Amino acid sequence: MRVVIVVAVLCAAVACGGDTGPGDAKPSEEEVAAREIGVLAPVDAAVTAFTYDQEAAPPGAELELEVIAGDDETTVRLSADLLQPDRGYAAHAHTDPCGRKGTDAGPHYQHEVDPAATPERPSVDPAYANPRNEIWLELKTDAHGNGVAETTVPFTFGDRVPSSIVLHEHPVTETEQGRAGSAGGRIACFTAPFR
Repeated sequence: MRVVIVVAVLCAAVACGGDTGPGDAKPSEEEVAAREIGVLAPVDAAVTAFTYDQEAAPPGAELELEVIAGDDETTVRLSADLLQPDRGYAAHAHTDPCGRKGTDAGPHYQHEVDPAATPERPSVDPAYANPRNEIWLELKTDAHGNGVAETTVPFTFGDRVPSSIVLHEHPVTETEQGRAGSAGGRIACFTAPFR
């Protein structure tokens, strides 16, 4: 069974043109299980999608999240328009919805939760903080600020699902012991349903 969820963060500060950008191939309406629209905006706005760094994640940037659940795996695809050009972003699924502070989104979503992790000290153990147990996306934008990242993880969602996607300041996620899962500060977040 395939379930596709599409979440779009649409233009706020600028008018969007007719081109749909990097995510041109859209699932049919029959495949879309949920659709939610948010606007990437400064933290003083009353929205569910925030930029915490307006240079790296400009207001009006468009993000689209697709989640495709199979029998034993899940594919997650993140498309972007109008982010900072020629730049890399590490993006991760997080446990909680976005808020006015980057930390409001909580730690990374883990399929198998690290028993040693706490809210104050998120997991940095590569046995748990890795791209097979978490959802890691490495997004690279072109000269127009557009890009696509995709990953497939060997699990589906049970009772727990991620609540948001966070863009981090570094282009890649660290993997070594004591730093695994780290990717620098949180520069943007949008609340996104994963089913």
